Amino acid sequence: MQLAMIQDKIVAIEELEPVYFDRGTYFGDGVYEVLRSYDGKIFALEEHLQRFANSLAAIGITGVDIDQIRSRVQKAFDVANIPNAEIYFHITRGSALRKYICETELNPNFFLTIAELPDETEEKSKGIAVSTYPDWRWKRCDIKSLNLLPGVLARRDAAQKGCAEAILVDENGFITEGAASAFFAVFGQTLQTAPLTANILPSITRKFVIEAARNTGLKVIKESFTPQQASRADELFIAVSTKDIVPVVEFDGKLIGDGKPGKYTKLLTQEFYSFTS
Repeated sequence: MQLAMIQDKIVAIEELEPVYFDRGTYFGDGVYEVLRSYDGKIFALEEHLQRFANSLAAIGITGVDIDQIRSRVQKAFDVANIPNAEIYFHITRGSALRKYICETELNPNFFLTIAELPDETEEKSKGIAVSTYPDWRWKRCDIKSLNLLPGVLARRDAAQKGCAEAILVDENGFITEGAASAFFAVFGQTLQTAPLTANILPSITRKFVIEAARNTGLKVIKESFTPQQASRADELFIAVSTKDIVPVVEFDGKLIGDGKPGKYTKLLTQEFYSFTS
């Protein structure tokens, strides 16, 4: 006989719903996506679905029909009827008794939520403060996995310092990215960001920011830089699906520029919005 305890209630294992055995809970054995809509239109859905398919393949979850995922996302979005929405979905390997290796192929579990995005106008107009934190994540951050504890710890540390985001620094002293965002610096007329490697998420928003930069005449350099270099930048900003471009006006307690969103950050934001209409 096998037992389980939920809060103070003891039940037989056989009585539990499959959700209690989800490998996403036990092992973080799954991948996820977050995307958004602008004025009733889902942005970059195909790019997100392709990255999702890449993540599934990278960890060997099979039996997932991407066309079905697309249909589910669109159906939920239509029913929700939220013009500016955050759409989150994940797939785990399935449900089974807790073992590292499953003897049989499992049916993947799908889960999705949709919520209205908050108004970030003030944050974007004033800019945010960020702080650095060690990059303790695993070595395949190009896979958008459910293993997010290092990001949680980094964000908690930033919040305790009164900051809106944590900027992660690897063991070699270079900035990788934000705990939940891509990170950019402007030096003169050059936009700089870390190159895509296994320790960087291939951010969809990052891709469009780089395209916007080239459209506005900025030179783009994909090269790592240190926190010391970042603190001397003319402008800094983060980019994330749910907020697009957010100016950074304070870095580890030091004001960036004049402490206000910079001109190129504003230009990039305007150019970015041209992709969303």
